[in-house]
Amino acid sequence: MVTAAADIAGAGTAADPDGVARALLRAYARGLPLEPRPYRAMARHLGVGEGEVIAALGTLADRGWLARVGAVFRPGAVGASTLAALAVPPSRLETVAAQVNAYRGVNHNYEREHRYSLWFVVTAASRPGVDAVLDGVAADTGLAPLDLPLESAYHLDLAGLMAGEGDAPRTVTPRPPAEPLVLDPAARHVLAALEDGLALVPRPFAAVAARAGVDEAEVLARLRAWRERGAVVRYGLIARHRRLGYRANAMVVWDVPDEQVDAVAGRIAGYRFVTLCYRRPRRLPEWRYNLFSMIHGRDRATVRAQAQALAAAAGPAVRDRQVLFSRRCFRQRGASYAPAPAGAGAVAS
Repeated sequence: MVTAAADIAGAGTAADPDGVARALLRAYARGLPLEPRPYRAMARHLGVGEGEVIAALGTLADRGWLARVGAVFRPGAVGASTLAALAVPPSRLETVAAQVNAYRGVNHNYEREHRYSLWFVVTAASRPGVDAVLDGVAADTGLAPLDLPLESAYHLDLAGLMAGEGDAPRTVTPRPPAEPLVLDPAARHVLAALEDGLALVPRPFAAVAARAGVDEAEVLARLRAWRERGAVVRYGLIARHRRLGYRANAMVVWDVPDEQVDAVAGRIAGYRFVTLCYRRPRRLPEWRYNLFSMIHGRDRATVRAQAQALAAAAGPAVRDRQVLFSRRCFRQRGASYAPAPAGAGAVAS
């Protein structure tokens, strides 16, 4: 459950709150204890007090380093989602980004160096909800979004950046989107109560339970069951990577013959510096690329060299590739899978 244990032993004390914060980011990027007092369990592991852990997490949040403490669901496990892109004239970019951010289902929104300059993720309780956002964006902006839903995942995990994992190659197995969970009304209430993350209080799951109208034991049982089913990628500390120095981030896209995507993806995603790798549909004639990968790095020269290493490993099957560096982050927050309130449509309140 906990990684890089040798790095965190004795890393933080009451006299060194920043040490506690760094240790928490390394140890709990994934593997949050699913027990009534998770921060106390984390404190015992670090050799500090529960209050020190809660205070350190508050410091991380105040500095903008920590987005939330919570769950990341596997694509398709709950609701529906897609990656979308708009070709925005430079003079309109900030205006269009604000129009996109007006939609409650948009949880990530980035400027990237490409003619398709604005890239955003839409989540909703169902595919019609995703379509409603895309249709609304098109109507508001006069621009047609590329709709690029996930078809197969090869590696989806940013936690390794914080956990300090080594450089040994990883084994990659293609995975289709998860089978959706069957959610009764109580489960949907729990899901909605988790969206903004866990409160920094001694019994955060009790706080989730109070918001969801169930008891604490039921919340924990559901979270454990979702983890065992593989519906959750990780429970842990969700960092804001740009605030932590990972500013040279690039999406590398590949045009690969459809029958060779799995083989090429296996070679690309096996590199530890690749944080995300997935297959999405082409949208011809506008978009020819069917394989996507992400590199989160601290400087552009290193990321360019890493992208070149991926191209060499991918081999002659690749017909074309492009490196799209991120410029600005207009939004990064947890996904929302709750249905829109009656009469509210898809637009945020």
